[in-house]
Amino acid sequence: MKARFLGIADLTESPSVAVVVDVMRAFTVAAWAFAQGAEKIVLAESLDEALALKARHPDWVALKDGALAPGFDTVNSPGLLRSVDLGGRTVVQKTTAGTVGALAVKDASLVLCAGFVVAEATARLLRTHEGDSVTFVVTGEDGQADEDLACAQYIARRATGAGTSAGEFLRRAEESRAATELAEGVRKGVHPDDVALCLELDRFPFAMVATVEDSLMVLRPCAVPSPADEASI
Repeated sequence: MKARFLGIADLTESPSVAVVVDVMRAFTVAAWAFAQGAEKIVLAESLDEALALKARHPDWVALKDGALAPGFDTVNSPGLLRSVDLGGRTVVQKTTAGTVGALAVKDASLVLCAGFVVAEATARLLRTHEGDSVTFVVTGEDGQADEDLACAQYIARRATGAGTSAGEFLRRAEESRAATELAEGVRKGVHPDDVALCLELDRFPFAMVATVEDSLMVLRPCAVPSPADEASI
């Protein structure tokens, strides 16, 4: 598998297969939303679109980066979201980088959204997909966020079937600027457990696939066979 790692601004054409990585915190939050029972996540292009969707669908749960704002139900924090019952509900998510990255590659034939919490499932899904080129979209800090790059590189190596240890990649993420800002309270809408939750390797057994549905970019969980299941096929 040929992997390339690009920032959002470096995407000059739509890739065939894209893995959009936002470890801290968009796609860690998305995974927790599914774990809490959400049916789907609509990735909004703007705060105004998120609020408009919420207004049309009052039962949907709208969340954003930063401090809680009028019209939104919660914020982009896994530590806060893990106590919310989302059984059967739709979540509308708008973040600074993660949702922007996913929308930037919406025309790709396969779009996966990922963080460390779904790393192995994402790698396994890539292994089942035909094709030899994968574009990893490093969403944070104009493509320079080390937590996102480390996660992308780890998934890329795991997708080749290599027995790669996650230790060094997780260390880089733990020492990243994003982790420091979350831990020190520089960013708003933060729970004290957010960094630790973002660094939970393979916390969930599913990958997350984004597709366009009725003009909206919609993220859903995707069950991936375990290695034991793959061996029995």
